[in-house]
Amino acid sequence: MGSLLANLNGPAYLSVEQQLYDAFIEKNRYKYLLNGLGNTLLITFFAVLIGIVLGTLVALVRVTHSGNRKKLRILNALSGLYLTVIRGTPVVVQLMIVYYIVYQSGDKLVAAVLAFGINSGAYVAEVIRSGIQSVDQGQIEAGRSLGLTQRTTMVKIVFPQALKNVAPAIFNEFIALLKETSVAGYIGVQDLTKGGDIIRSITYDPYTSLLMTAAIYLVIVIGLTHCLTVLERRLHRSDNR
Repeated sequence: MGSLLANLNGPAYLSVEQQLYDAFIEKNRYKYLLNGLGNTLLITFFAVLIGIVLGTLVALVRVTHSGNRKKLRILNALSGLYLTVIRGTPVVVQLMIVYYIVYQSGDKLVAAVLAFGINSGAYVAEVIRSGIQSVDQGQIEAGRSLGLTQRTTMVKIVFPQALKNVAPAIFNEFIALLKETSVAGYIGVQDLTKGGDIIRSITYDPYTSLLMTAAIYLVIVIGLTHCLTVLERRLHRSDNR
């Protein structure tokens, strides 16, 4: 009993150097964070790819539907249902549904990628849709007057301009998704947050490992935000040419 109390109360009386050693150096515990970071970046990267592809398709259906109601009525209804369900339910619930119901007993990383990708697609769809609608209607009329089909006009004229307009918003979605992956531990994925929590459970020190986890997230987000700032500046310069 005494040794248990010592373990529970001990970290509060250790020096900073000893706390860092116990949390990360002893028995190579830093690898929990390193492996978790790798999984977090892996999930985020592939989920963003799925989200962009899925979001683009849904956005095109939603926009094209307004000019071609009969042919795309069913697809538009399904797209609307998808957006309503995904945006109206918590991502952690979607994650558990994908893993425990849809993708039963499959690879946890794949289930996490699918869940976060499907979730991201709903938000990317609305971003891209707003970008398409922000393109001047005269661009579409000019393309049609040149004999281009509606699909060709959308792909070659409207969509490139829309993608340029919404690139910063999509980048912001990438940053938000990175932080949302912190709930991947609910299905047993050892992401960055889970790695920090494992160290906490071993050392009984909630401060060192969890603060380090937060610091890693913060550094990554600051780096991505800087990249976003650079991207916005370049887009602004190209607009002024």
